[in-house]
Amino acid sequence: MAYQSLNPFTEEVVRDFPNHTDAEVEAAISKADALFRSDWSQGDRATRLAVLDRLAGVISANRDKLAHTMAEEMGKPLFQGQMEADQCASIARYYADHAAELLAAQAIKSAVGESWIEFHPIGVLLAVEPWNFPIYQLIRVVAPAIAVGNPVLYKHAGIVPQCAALFEALVLEAGAPVGAVTNLYISAAKVSELIADDRIQGVALTGSEGAGSKVGARASEMLKKSTMELGGSDPFIVLDDADMQKAVQGAVYGRLGNAGQICSGAKRFIVQRSIADQFTNAFIDAMKSAPMGDPKDPTTLLGPLASQDAVEGLSRQVENAISHGAKVLIGGKRADRKGFFYEPTILTGLTPENPAFYEEFFGPVAQLFVVDDDDAVVALANDSKFGLGGSIFSSDIARARAMASRIDTGMVFINMWTTSLPELPFGGVKRSGYGRELGSLGIKEFVNQKLVVVSKS
Repeated sequence: MAYQSLNPFTEEVVRDFPNHTDAEVEAAISKADALFRSDWSQGDRATRLAVLDRLAGVISANRDKLAHTMAEEMGKPLFQGQMEADQCASIARYYADHAAELLAAQAIKSAVGESWIEFHPIGVLLAVEPWNFPIYQLIRVVAPAIAVGNPVLYKHAGIVPQCAALFEALVLEAGAPVGAVTNLYISAAKVSELIADDRIQGVALTGSEGAGSKVGARASEMLKKSTMELGGSDPFIVLDDADMQKAVQGAVYGRLGNAGQICSGAKRFIVQRSIADQFTNAFIDAMKSAPMGDPKDPTTLLGPLASQDAVEGLSRQVENAISHGAKVLIGGKRADRKGFFYEPTILTGLTPENPAFYEEFFGPVAQLFVVDDDDAVVALANDSKFGLGGSIFSSDIARARAMASRIDTGMVFINMWTTSLPELPFGGVKRSGYGRELGSLGIKEFVNQKLVVVSKS
């Protein structure tokens, strides 16, 4: 595949990047494997945690540089890029501060004698990552891997090569040895080859269903552990007792943040009938007033989509939804301006017979549904092939908690849009993938959970 940095606001090519050669890839995996067998991975964890501590500071020091690079390569508004950098620094800091506790041996009561579980590194990991959060997606894999002692090779998306190279440079600046984290410009075919390499012991992917099915199948074929964070069509539920101002504010950012290009973004808005008109009118007004423009302008909320393919694909998807009966409340087309912009859009009247009913819209397009009661909310929320996250807005927390337990997703947030924090495990069910990243669960996805038993006799 080609690696090209193309500014989605100006539609101009910034720079092309050649793929790494077979010899360069072999050198990279050899260095990573040698590092795994060295004291860096097998020795005192404190050395690695010190790198994570410094990495948090390095990322913070390069906050504006990271935000500008993201804005240039994939159109993320500056303040959102700065927030992403802050989030990445907090993830590095979290594992620097808590990995020793999270990876401490766990005692087990056993009739046969003293027993415990130890957590050890398993080897080199291969991460295949997307463009929509070009630094955050990497740190979610890399920070726990450094803490555990697993070196990481990563193949980033073809449209963010500058972000890919910058991240590796920052990790090395923080004091990680060569081989701990390595950026590779490689093809999908090369990824398949690497998964078959005996030196690769685990595979992490965030991306589309199609990419996940191929990479997951290949990892399974080679009997290697994998984690998959795939698509989402998250329900955003507004109950009849919700704080309307808070719900509308959450709805707008939940749908327009990162130009709607968030796996766990709010996508299906399920509103109870008694407050449907009030919510809909306020939602329309707020979506219409969202500032659209240059992602490097601090006042911009809605930047361009990341690529021409993205805006063309979204356009076709909306047109297909309309041809099958969906109604457009606002938007519904590409913005009439330079850059890969798409108008804030709200669709209604979608039925299960419409292909769009079960699709993920990766852009600033909301699907709006009106239902009568709590049971209807749950039934509609669960009528999806995805199960990543979701939000419930209600002033009755007991009611919202009971509903959250009935929603078939990996994450539910009450009175807030879906978010990500270092201590919160991130991941989904159904076709949204498997495994978790971040928190206490994420750091143990790629470890040898070794049992040790000392006999009583």
